[in-house]
Amino acid sequence: MRSAGHPLSLSSEDRARVEAVEALARRGAASLEVLLRDLDTSSWAVRRAIVGALARLGTPAVEPLCRLLSEARGSEAQLAAAVDALVASTGEVDEPVIALGEDPSPAVICDAAQVLGRRRSRRAVPLLAKLTVHPDDNVAVAAIEALGRIGGGEAVDALLAALESGNFFRIFPAIDVLGRSGDPSVVPALLGLLADPFYMAEAARALGRTGQEAAVPSLVGLLQRGTDSVTRVAAVALVEIHDAQVQRFGGVRLVRSALRARPELGELGRKLSRCLTGADATEKAALSRLMGWAGGSEAATGLLAMLDAEPSVARAAASALQEMGPEADAPLLQALRTGDSARRLLLLPLVHRRSSAVPDVVLCLEDEDASVRVLAADTLSRLGEPGAVRYLFERLADEDPRVMQAAVGAIQSLGSEETETLALEAARSSDMRKRRASLRIISYFGYSSGLDVLLHAMRETDERLRDAAIYGLPFIDDPRAVDALLEAARHDSERTRAAAMRALGQTEKEVRVTSCLLGGLGDKDPWVRYYACQSLGKLNEEAAADAIVALADDEAGQVRVAVVDALAHLHTESALKALQRAAVSGDSDVRRAALLGLGVSKRPDALPVLRDAVQAEDPATRLVALSAVAEYDTQETVSVLMRAATDTDESVRSAAVGFLATRPGMPATQALVSLLGEVSLRERVVNALSLMTEGRIPGLLAALESADEHQAPLLVAALARMQRADARAALLSALTASSPAGRRAAAAAVGAMSTVEARDALQEASAHDPDPEVRQACLQALSR
Repeated sequence: MRSAGHPLSLSSEDRARVEAVEALARRGAASLEVLLRDLDTSSWAVRRAIVGALARLGTPAVEPLCRLLSEARGSEAQLAAAVDALVASTGEVDEPVIALGEDPSPAVICDAAQVLGRRRSRRAVPLLAKLTVHPDDNVAVAAIEALGRIGGGEAVDALLAALESGNFFRIFPAIDVLGRSGDPSVVPALLGLLADPFYMAEAARALGRTGQEAAVPSLVGLLQRGTDSVTRVAAVALVEIHDAQVQRFGGVRLVRSALRARPELGELGRKLSRCLTGADATEKAALSRLMGWAGGSEAATGLLAMLDAEPSVARAAASALQEMGPEADAPLLQALRTGDSARRLLLLPLVHRRSSAVPDVVLCLEDEDASVRVLAADTLSRLGEPGAVRYLFERLADEDPRVMQAAVGAIQSLGSEETETLALEAARSSDMRKRRASLRIISYFGYSSGLDVLLHAMRETDERLRDAAIYGLPFIDDPRAVDALLEAARHDSERTRAAAMRALGQTEKEVRVTSCLLGGLGDKDPWVRYYACQSLGKLNEEAAADAIVALADDEAGQVRVAVVDALAHLHTESALKALQRAAVSGDSDVRRAALLGLGVSKRPDALPVLRDAVQAEDPATRLVALSAVAEYDTQETVSVLMRAATDTDESVRSAAVGFLATRPGMPATQALVSLLGEVSLRERVVNALSLMTEGRIPGLLAALESADEHQAPLLVAALARMQRADARAALLSALTASSPAGRRAAAAAVGAMSTVEARDALQEASAHDPDPEVRQACLQALSR
């Protein structure tokens, strides 16, 4: 709830007036006159409440609102509110507002056009098309913007006609609107404007917004022949097209191929580099990406210089260098050798998987900045060159623990024939840091030759050294290892006993181990009890269920959580009942652990508890409950996930879409398709739909049968992104879908396939499809 001082909080007077408006709205049409009279109130909150009330009244309010627009032009606030009410109205709005298009006042006609456009009224297209040639420029521009909102073939035809008006006040907005339409049929007209210096830049921007590959050759040509400012505009447009193509069809490389095909590639690279001067951040990022696609040593040098620019540009330059691959290696490694710490932090992530880079990366292990040393270790791991292991062992005694951790991780990732020898040697070092790190490496690989080293460390007074040794003992296949753990479980140190209890959970289940863990449940130290409880659960020791349940009210919170975690692994009736009690606990940590446990059990009688928890007040509990519900294979699960996808919390929404993405079966696909109307979720849902699972492709094809012009491109994009033979076959079959919008959207994706089969299907549809817009779309796809 907002505090009284919050800038959006209502005053007591406004709150009372809003409540009065709501009371009037409940009276229906009888309150119409009062609501209209107060529509010009100075209070924004009250005015919004009145707009909502008038919209809900529907048809009875439409004619009075239209009269207000045509007859009461004194208050701008009142007029804006009337427009908003008509836009949101649940009544029959189109015909009365279309009639306003004949009003003698240009201002009234502009308001009418705005209403019709925002309502996306297709019935209004003939009127709006006529208004694009109205004598008043403001009316014409309002009509152009409205047609852009509505879209569709008739609207696009009217907008294309506006380009022939010769009136630049109308041509410029028409160019902008046509670009945003994304309709492939607008490309030829926009390409024609590239020859006119007056419209060239705006046309190039619009071509980028269309996202249509047919514009690529002309825009690439514009890079070469245009002024520096036009080149920058063309670069942004080409990047927009590339990104749009990737969104629609997956890993498309059309722009890169077009750049590489230029005979004067070196000259083009130099021009792109020159255009960086005077460019804004967006233009620099676009130029960087084009330089990466064009390639060449000059491009690599220019991109390296861009790594010092603002973050968005530096990221684009780094990405471009990565895309260049081996071409960028020589200047990149030279910069790595001679650069300072700040430069190395930028360069190390760009080093490619090549053994030739190892010596230069090894040099960075000696850098004065610990962050560089960490990144160097990570990079050596990524390069996959086992010969680097000996250099990483030298960093096990690094003064910064982050570096030591990174070195251990890299050694474990790389392995090598000499790792065992080096680890045993390091385990005898006088440096405790190096010894502890080497014990972790021995444990990770389970070297049997390292058992004596671990047993020796168990007798040391350094608790952290004992911890490292205890951690590794379960991974050594030798009876002496278990004996040592059982002995450590009786150690005087609580920390050592706790470490032993944790390690016993990773051994084979046997009587001695179980007996020791049961004894640990009564230890005076809560962490010993915690790990004993947890390990009994991991070993699925059902005979210990009652003893574990007895700790459900332990004074230590971590023990109570461990109880719930352990019970989740057991299948006794007492374990289930204890979990169900814990699922409504006042302790949030215990409750969440119980919910996860119930999810693991997948007991049908636990589902109502989990479903209720998905509605909990705090997002963390909802998230945990949702992940538990997702474990159930029922139709009800899909419904719960779909509701959670519109949760108020971002993490819950994201998780719900993620669970639906990986869930097999048509119901999950249908649920995702129904979420495409949620604008905030749209891109995430398309990504989810492009993840292949059982029933995904049939579900997408079924949705395409009735898809509208907004939904169809998203469904087609999901199929295209799969990059699978069966998905490509589905796109071909989509050319015969019942929905014309589905067939139009499929045409572009089929064209991008560039196969003989795709071309044959497009030719067939271009000649025989009953919809003229589909035929046109197929012809455009064939012209690529």
